[in-house]
Amino acid sequence: MKKAIYGSALLALMVAGAVHAQTGFGWNDGDFIVTSSNTASNELLVYNTHGTLIEQVKTGGAGGVTGNAGGIAQNHDLLAVVNFGSDNVSVFQKSGDRVPLQLEKTVPSITNPVSVAFGRNHLYILTATRIESHLIDRHGVSANPDGEAPLLIADGSAAQVGVLNGQLIITEKSNTIETVDLNNQGAVSGSSKLVANIPANVNAPFGLATRGNDAYVTIAHANEISLVRNDSVLTVTGSGTQMAPCWVTLDGPFLFSANSPSQSVSRYAVYGQKIIQDAAVVATFSGNPTDITYRDNLAAVVDANGSVSHVSIFDVDGDGNFNLKSSVTINNAATNGIAIVRSDDGFNY
Repeated sequence: MKKAIYGSALLALMVAGAVHAQTGFGWNDGDFIVTSSNTASNELLVYNTHGTLIEQVKTGGAGGVTGNAGGIAQNHDLLAVVNFGSDNVSVFQKSGDRVPLQLEKTVPSITNPVSVAFGRNHLYILTATRIESHLIDRHGVSANPDGEAPLLIADGSAAQVGVLNGQLIITEKSNTIETVDLNNQGAVSGSSKLVANIPANVNAPFGLATRGNDAYVTIAHANEISLVRNDSVLTVTGSGTQMAPCWVTLDGPFLFSANSPSQSVSRYAVYGQKIIQDAAVVATFSGNPTDITYRDNLAAVVDANGSVSHVSIFDVDGDGNFNLKSSVTINNAATNGIAIVRSDDGFNY
């Protein structure tokens, strides 16, 4: 089978190369790091953990999304990418080592999609003004939504969607955190409702990470991270010296925030109702981070600086320390979304 790198497109993006911070091969070196070009002709870019581009393929849609997180979502052998400019979401399926991801279909969305998430046998699509659910069965992701609801503000400031037990949680940068219920089959059901006890100084909810009933939501312009549980804000923690925590990722005891204007990542320990900043800075960048992901003892961050983007890949040890593994420079400042695809992911909803 041919290696799926398309010469002309590869030259157009002018990947400047990878800088390896360490040598040798780790146990998770079979994993893939995935981002999207987010250009008018959107493309999926797939790297190995050492920063080598191993696949580059058109999504079949147009990019253009900004100010969001979760523009790429991954669940076992499926991966979804938003095409903001063409009102659809591309669904890829993992197919093997030499061609790791193949385009399966494009799923229409009600309007411009900004964020996607998997859960409860569904793909959830957050658009600029609505939230919708699409059933996943043996035929793949359904093209038709089995549930949808308007957002509370619906002014185009929608940022991210996450999955809780029996609910979705959504941020709109126009100072709104909201939830919408899911029925027993996992479809969107009912209307969006405002989360209680939102701080009086709330200013621009941006990114979020979920686990069980808990959602950790950044209040970027107030320099805060909040814990939302059972439709209410329980805890608010300041970001200290690092400004505007925008995007977060969660695994095990650690929550990591990408702080866009501070060009850094911070580490928090989370348990119960506690959010404790454990390290103000665990990584720094030459650009402003636009998304972050963490799993399988790997972290990956996208940042933008001038006319270029960078994808930085880190090993993460048991204490939550970041050690740079590789860094890729792409001559395109629009690059959006980041996900880690484990080498052993298989078909399982």
